[in-house]
Amino acid sequence: MDEIVRQAVARAIVTMRDRLGERLTIDDLARAAMFSKFHFTRVFLRTTGLSPGRFLSAMRLAEAKRLLTTTTISVADISHQVGYNSVGTFSARFSGSVGVSPSSYRQLRGASPRIAERPDHRLPGATVRGQLHAMPPAEVGPVFVGLFPARIAEGLPARHTLVPGPGPYTLADVPPGSWYLITHAYGANPLDQYGQRPFTGLTGPVTIPVGVTARLADVRLRPRRGFDPPVLLALPDLRKAVAAHAVAV
Repeated sequence: MDEIVRQAVARAIVTMRDRLGERLTIDDLARAAMFSKFHFTRVFLRTTGLSPGRFLSAMRLAEAKRLLTTTTISVADISHQVGYNSVGTFSARFSGSVGVSPSSYRQLRGASPRIAERPDHRLPGATVRGQLHAMPPAEVGPVFVGLFPARIAEGLPARHTLVPGPGPYTLADVPPGSWYLITHAYGANPLDQYGQRPFTGLTGPVTIPVGVTARLADVRLRPRRGFDPPVLLALPDLRKAVAAHAVAV
């Protein structure tokens, strides 16, 4: 990635983070990046996989998730803190992206015991399988693997699974469509420089035409960067799973 582009996108993301409760326009973000509006939108999308507006919305919901699990601030106040004028709109968007309502997310302490998937389809599905590779080599704990319609883990995955760590995975009965395979995990060795650090991976789009029965898709797991969209879907507590694995070993 060109260093000038990297710095420009980083400036825009810092502006988003610092002004989550304010009304930000593409013009505001382009000025922060010191690019023209049209050039900024193109390079931001190429760098992060999302448009600036969608990335900002994801950051707002990610901050709401953090506040719900670390503070006692009311849902109404949190919605205003992250830039929503309507609590109803905030709750609807949070529920659609995270999979549970804000109050339920707080009660669950941020960990969902069950992840819903997209409704079953009438046509026979395909099997998507491949290998998860940790890069750089590191001990990585339980890995969430999911198929999503966009380059962000939000809403209902087409299919998902949890695997113990890097290695083979299989997703069965995947419906026809175009999907991004997204992974999320944490470093499993607390003595390692990547211990408990989040790892991510993405490949796609993985296209499943009608009638296709199998697809191969390998994924490289790497430490998360500031350019990666946040994980909005409420997942099982992978950190606790990692800790339990470390104790067992």
